[in-house]
Amino acid sequence: MFKKSLTILSIASAFYLQAQDVSIIRNSVDVYSANPLTGSAKFNAMAGSMGALGGDLSAINTNPASVGVFITGNISGTLAVNNSKTTSSFSNAANSYKLNNADIGQLGGVAVFETSGNTPWKFVNFGVNYTNQNLEEYIETPANSSYKFQDSNLVDTNGNPVTGTFTSLGHAYDRTGNLTNMNIAFGGNYDNKFYVGGSLNFKGATIEQYDSSRLSLDVDNNNSYVLNKQGTPYTEDSNGFSVSAGIIGKINNNIRLGASIESPTWWTQYRTYSEVNEDNLGYYFDYYDEDRKFTSPMKATLSGAFVMNKNFAFNVDYSLGLTKPKYKVQGPAETQLNDFFQSEYKNLSELRVGGEYRYNNFRLRGGYGISNSPFEKRANFDDLYVGKRETLGVGFGFDFKSFYIDAAYNKITTNSTNVYGDGNYYSLANNGDVEFFTNNPNTFTSKLEDVKNNVTLTLGWKF
Repeated sequence: MFKKSLTILSIASAFYLQAQDVSIIRNSVDVYSANPLTGSAKFNAMAGSMGALGGDLSAINTNPASVGVFITGNISGTLAVNNSKTTSSFSNAANSYKLNNADIGQLGGVAVFETSGNTPWKFVNFGVNYTNQNLEEYIETPANSSYKFQDSNLVDTNGNPVTGTFTSLGHAYDRTGNLTNMNIAFGGNYDNKFYVGGSLNFKGATIEQYDSSRLSLDVDNNNSYVLNKQGTPYTEDSNGFSVSAGIIGKINNNIRLGASIESPTWWTQYRTYSEVNEDNLGYYFDYYDEDRKFTSPMKATLSGAFVMNKNFAFNVDYSLGLTKPKYKVQGPAETQLNDFFQSEYKNLSELRVGGEYRYNNFRLRGGYGISNSPFEKRANFDDLYVGKRETLGVGFGFDFKSFYIDAAYNKITTNSTNVYGDGNYYSLANNGDVEFFTNNPNTFTSKLEDVKNNVTLTLGWKF
């Protein structure tokens, strides 16, 4: 039996940005600051590019003026079926893992009120839209003999100090959870030339996360141990709120321009986790609850659409982050996080294009989107934490007058650098007691490719 005696610092006071808990940085960007990756089948088929066209409930996320384009009431629901494959490559080896999930992806409705009299306001509309995105991700990095570190503070069962070398047999990162967003939107149609809208956006995230390594120890006959990272597993429940406003202008019968802005999202994050500590009697667990205040970036979107005729329409959206992520300072951890974002984070931008062709009651759609990595490139860290993302969408639909059905397929590919290691880890014996506690002083990286294949099916009713 091996033990290690040292003073263990808490995550809050010993947070080291590059590896102590990189998941905080990743989640800050790809969960709490990201544009939604799901919606109605029409929205998904056009890769979310509808900012100057509107007329779809999920387009409220891009431009709330979309709700002002409706001229009939609408109710829709979407089933989302997700398949993902994540591949982590270390040196000449790679591990891949597949996940499947099916859930409600979107629900919503809009009520249309036609005005009377001589007012130029033709319609005043009210809409509610709910989206649900699965956050599950599993990254398994293969073993590599170059991943080694020494621990000189181990002692044997007789209390004699020994120096042992740990060698990697693999690393695993596991995240489960959901990201939800509910928009409550108001919009209007002014003289069939301008469409305006605003929305209140209520967001929620639930996350459960694990981080573990399998290591062999040479002074223990190369026996292997599964070591959990200090502070994991943990659960996190968060609530956020933002406001949006937008406008769509009909320049002529063929050209439409749109613009929208979304305030920062003000998040409150509640986390529950445990840490290993040590006293004269040995190791023990302390359990903690903490909350953080986080502000995601403000965003602006500019859109343009070309409507050739009643049969074909084409749209382009460009979104840009205007501010940087920021935590309310409650201690050294938040200060270090904010310093990191201030120096390493750049404005996140995304370009989306989409089109729709109509022939009688049949609709054919397609779209493409690309977003950059929000972090500055470094010599050894290309696309750090969160990388470039490409989205391809195709789909079709049938309109049966009052009822309609839409289907879409999306392929979302993200390439990034996975950072792990460097931190305190503990091993549990079969009876659940802490077997030993060690520190890995090294940071390691693997190349990560995540491919999501999403199929969505929307059923709707116009009234």
